[in-house]
Amino acid sequence: MNGATPRGHAITALVMNTIAFTVCFAAWMMNGVLVTFLVDAQLFSFSTVEIGWLIGIPVLTGSLTRLPVGLLTDRFGGRVVYTWLMALSAIPMWLMSTADSYAEFMVFSLGFGLTGASFAVGIAYTSIWFDRSRQGTALGIFGAGNAGAAVTSMGAPFLLQWLTEDGSNVEAWRTLPQIYAVSLLVMAIIFWFTTRTRVVADAQTKTMAERLRPLKELRVWRFGLYYFFVFGGFVALAQWLIPYYVNVYTMNIASAGLMATIFILPSGVIRALGGWLSDFAGARTVMYWVLGVSAICCFLLTVPRMDIQAPGQGVMAPRSGTITSVTSKEVRLGDQSFLLRQIPENSVTLLNDPNAMVWPAFEFWQEPVVVVGQEVERKELVARGVTHIYFQANFLIFTALVFVLGIAMGIGKAAVYKHIPDYFPEDVGVVGGIVGVLGGLGGFVCPILFGYMLQGTGIWTTCWIFFLAVTVVCLVWMHLVVRRMLHDRDPELLRHLERHTAEGDQDAEVAGAL
Repeated sequence: MNGATPRGHAITALVMNTIAFTVCFAAWMMNGVLVTFLVDAQLFSFSTVEIGWLIGIPVLTGSLTRLPVGLLTDRFGGRVVYTWLMALSAIPMWLMSTADSYAEFMVFSLGFGLTGASFAVGIAYTSIWFDRSRQGTALGIFGAGNAGAAVTSMGAPFLLQWLTEDGSNVEAWRTLPQIYAVSLLVMAIIFWFTTRTRVVADAQTKTMAERLRPLKELRVWRFGLYYFFVFGGFVALAQWLIPYYVNVYTMNIASAGLMATIFILPSGVIRALGGWLSDFAGARTVMYWVLGVSAICCFLLTVPRMDIQAPGQGVMAPRSGTITSVTSKEVRLGDQSFLLRQIPENSVTLLNDPNAMVWPAFEFWQEPVVVVGQEVERKELVARGVTHIYFQANFLIFTALVFVLGIAMGIGKAAVYKHIPDYFPEDVGVVGGIVGVLGGLGGFVCPILFGYMLQGTGIWTTCWIFFLAVTVVCLVWMHLVVRRMLHDRDPELLRHLERHTAEGDQDAEVAGAL
């Protein structure tokens, strides 16, 4: 804790910061549930691309305003900025209840998207109450406010069902944004009366150029790429998983919201553990594990649900002649008979009861392509082979993989922000702001990109292919940086490590030195 600040003031600031962030994050994620509900209820006929834009628009506002809001927090303090941010966001949130066109949804979504900038306020306001040795844990606890997304994904669908009387009064959806608006306003009032003003010591003396100087360093943008995935990916999936479950697994929106919560809630809450692990084991080690586990999960998730028929092994005539008999079981060429492989008897049962399936199912049969009396040449096809591949992409396994991915993202969010006070102890607000901007842009870009990829390919799993590519880039970039740092510090140690690694020697002394 900084200076002689009473411990109770710091704890109060952290608790209220986290609660306010939870409320803001819940409001920020509203469109994922609301827009899906409106389209599912056929009240509005938005395309998949338009849905992606409406999900991403609030994230854009929250992302682009993080840096200036972070600077304002350094200048005026988190108490003032946080209170005004929530109060102002409540206005367009209330107006959202009056929207009747796509343009109005866009404009009001841009407005209440300001709630996403609450992260920049909270990072700066939390950091100033704690010393460096405890910032990782404190920021991890604050970041657990991401669980506000779970409040929306789990609670909003049931609230919509109750408000609309199970769809019999669909227009009652307009009460939902009003509830969120009142929540923001009430939280703003509570925050003002329970917190204290505290600003950065040199906030009055630094020029704007001095504040922005750290942004020239490449590592800031590398941290931003990490955060693009662990935070931006989390924000995108927190909203995208609901239409994903609805379309791929034909769930209703309430069930989809519950399944999405399995990803969202642990990912938000476990961020506190990620802060502690980063303090204990080091942020870089944690990031290696986060990116490695994420890459494996995304790779496994790339396999789509499929029902494919492809050419298989057929039957060719060994000589020229006349077809004398054709049945589903046999083809005769002159006096020579060719038995055909039949469709498996359990094929229909297999397709009607797919939920127990874990691995893809393969079936193979042959069908005649000739008729009686037809003259065929040698090597001409008389029966074509058909290979049937069916993969259910079992939703329980899918959910388990998404759950693990969410855990990794939650830990990674804290690990990224542990880097910042280590490398930029005097510029946490600015560097944290720009990293938050890049992470928030991930939450904006990804749903829109997913919409275009889905529209272009018709395959829902393209989102996992994209995330797989991002994690691989992050891993390679981080590994190259670590190698360069090790080479600059001790070239001989690097050569020694590489030589023994190639020989399969587990050199404990070298590992300990690293």
